[in-house]
Amino acid sequence: MSEPIAELRKEYMLAGLRRSDLHPDPMTQFRSWFEKAVSAGVPEANAMTLATVDAYGQPSSRIVLLKGVDERGFSFFTNYESRKGRELAANPKAALTFFWPDLERQVCIRGSCSRLGVEESDAYFKIRPLGSRHSTWVSKQTEVIPGREWLEQKLIEIQRKYPSEVPLPPYWGGFVLNPIALEFWQGRPSRLHDRFRYERNAGNWKVDRLSP
Repeated sequence: MSEPIAELRKEYMLAGLRRSDLHPDPMTQFRSWFEKAVSAGVPEANAMTLATVDAYGQPSSRIVLLKGVDERGFSFFTNYESRKGRELAANPKAALTFFWPDLERQVCIRGSCSRLGVEESDAYFKIRPLGSRHSTWVSKQTEVIPGREWLEQKLIEIQRKYPSEVPLPPYWGGFVLNPIALEFWQGRPSRLHDRFRYERNAGNWKVDRLSP
């Protein structure tokens, strides 16, 4: 490598974050930051790390795409038979992390996931690109496959079976994570970052500044 990993670093200089900058409702605060990330042209601003835990307490994480934010929480879609789908069925507790490096911001979220209804999943499925709908039928997510050729042959078969109208697979749909805690992180010089955590407290949101 041209530069040792230990020496890779960036000084965060863009902005600070004060308690007075925050909206009392964390969902409103999230929407504000998310819209700023989109308007700033952050690539795939809706990309988020989803962390789940298996039956042995072993965590796993991957990048998924946020597809909705409302009073229930944060929605995303996946194969229910995938590793994350099986893990969420056994233990619905999960965590999300958004990182917008261009804005020197993170949002970390903890909560529990539940499935979206079939009607809501089907409504989203119908607006996906045709190729994405085909690939949902092809991919048995996380399963071992013989090779790329097998995958491409399955795609041809599905394209022939469903040339235009592609039904919702019975094993595919949405989850919504209902948050119990959200942390808003703004990078600051010398690693003295600004961190504020919202936590549910008797039906309300309690806000605390955290040490960096």
